[in-house]
Amino acid sequence: MTVSVRSFAKINLGLQIGARREDGFHDLLTVYQTIAMHDVIRVSVARGSGIEIRCSDARVPKDESNTCYRIAEKAMQALRAKGRVTIEIEKRLPVQGGLGGASSNAVAALLGLERALKKSLGARERLRIAEEVGSDLPLFLVGGTVLGVGRGEQVYPLEDLPAIPCVIVTPNIGVSTPKAFAQWDRLCGAGTLAREGLRADSRAVKLTHSTPSDRMVELGRGLSAWLSESYSGAPFRRGRRENPLLELVRAGIKNDFEQVVFPEYPELSEGKSALGSAGAKYASLSGSGSALYGLFASKEAARAAAARLRKQGWSAQATVTLTRKQYWAKFLVSSF
Repeated sequence: MTVSVRSFAKINLGLQIGARREDGFHDLLTVYQTIAMHDVIRVSVARGSGIEIRCSDARVPKDESNTCYRIAEKAMQALRAKGRVTIEIEKRLPVQGGLGGASSNAVAALLGLERALKKSLGARERLRIAEEVGSDLPLFLVGGTVLGVGRGEQVYPLEDLPAIPCVIVTPNIGVSTPKAFAQWDRLCGAGTLAREGLRADSRAVKLTHSTPSDRMVELGRGLSAWLSESYSGAPFRRGRRENPLLELVRAGIKNDFEQVVFPEYPELSEGKSALGSAGAKYASLSGSGSALYGLFASKEAARAAAARLRKQGWSAQATVTLTRKQYWAKFLVSSF
């Protein structure tokens, strides 16, 4: 039996990068939000052994480095199952786009595999396996609006925010997340050294990483104020209630990656500006990029903006954010 599931994307509503940890990762603080754009994952199990990854996109690895391969291998061991697993990935999301495509693919493959085998892992075991494969896999086991801390793998479901229309711009650029983190480390090290008048040696740079991040605290306060105001039911102008996501405009939370990615790829900064000019109430880079998103007041405004951006030469698609209920209702569907 072949099981087909949707593999939804995510965007980051603010992303603060903290100190580099002893394990080489960075502390992060972000709010993940799932959206309706998706890949399609098809999973089947037949007689034999091994794992086969199929995908027509040459940029997607077909070997053990693929997140779907790694999670299937761990799941088969945990479920004590046998058989030859075939995972077909129909790519609709950009590769290295900052929309969590590879991580979402892995979680979709995991749940599809469980259905194909007619066996289920416990929630804790499923989460453990997801954490081992990648930092942002766990968010796709929750869906909707999710707080991410630690290196991003510690996830907490937030009260769902209402769905809001958005436009995703996907420039034909692949941004390396490890490279973006390395550039961030260099930026923070240079900035601290310049302020303190220290020599740029390895000992000084190491010291900058060990200090607490006031900027993490700053974003935490911004997120708290935003969420508090969002859930307070504060009236909007003209007697209407504003969609809570639009409170981002007033909260002023930002994605730290923009500081290092935009100088390296000026086209991405231009894309954010284009979204704003097209009427976005809030626009930002998602993750480390290269995808950008804009939040809009209505579906009509989002569709009009996407059409306008396409005429300007941008690859743009109108979509909508997904609440947790919508995410699971659409996610676990075996036929379209």
